[in-house]
Amino acid sequence: MGEVEVSTQAYAKMCLHAARHPHAAVNGLLLGRRGGPPECLFLTDCVPLFHSNLALSVMLEVALNQVDLWASRSNLLVAGYYQANAGLDDMSPTPLALKMAGRLAELSEGAVLIMLDNRKLTQNPRVPPVVVLEQRDRHWLPKDKNLVMWQDWESSRHICKSLLEAKAHTQLVDFDAHLDDIRRDWTNQHLNTEIARLVSVANGSA
Repeated sequence: MGEVEVSTQAYAKMCLHAARHPHAAVNGLLLGRRGGPPECLFLTDCVPLFHSNLALSVMLEVALNQVDLWASRSNLLVAGYYQANAGLDDMSPTPLALKMAGRLAELSEGAVLIMLDNRKLTQNPRVPPVVVLEQRDRHWLPKDKNLVMWQDWESSRHICKSLLEAKAHTQLVDFDAHLDDIRRDWTNQHLNTEIARLVSVANGSA
C-alpha cells in the first residue's frame, strides 16, 4: 500500500470533534485525493458525523450520500473513516468502525481507518494521537508508520493547540447537530477558514 499524508485541517477537525464530545464516542469521514509518488493518498479534510448513536444505519446512509455528493463537487473522494471510542483506554476498532471502513475500502482502494488514542489526545501531544490502519487480506492492521506522513506535524500540533485554547471545538458542527438544526453547516467552512489562516501564518505567508 502507498503512503498516506494527513493534512493539518483533517487532523485538527478530528481532534476538535473528540474535544467537543469528550465523554462520547465520535466518528466521521475522511476526504482526500490521490497523486504523487507512489499512489499517495492525501487526506485533506474530514466531516464529523455523529456523537450520540454512531450506528443509526438510516442516518449513516443519509450522511454518506450527502458527504459523497459534496466531496465530488470539490474533486475529493471519501477516502476513510475515523472514530474515537468513549473509553479512555479503548482504541480498538468496533464492529461499526470495521464495517464502515470495509465498505469504504470497496468503493475506494487504499481507504484507511483512523482510530484516535484518547490517552494521547491532550492539548499538546508529542506524537500524533492516532493509529492509521489499512486493510490487508480483509483484516485491518496498523499501517507502517514510515508510510504515514504529516503535512507538518509540529505545525499541526501547535495549530490544534491554539484552536483548543480558543475553544474552537465548541463551534464544530457534526452531522448529528445538523440533523437537529439543518441551518448548521456540517462542512464547517468557518473552521476551515480559520485553520487555513493559521496554516498561512505558520508558513510565514500572512
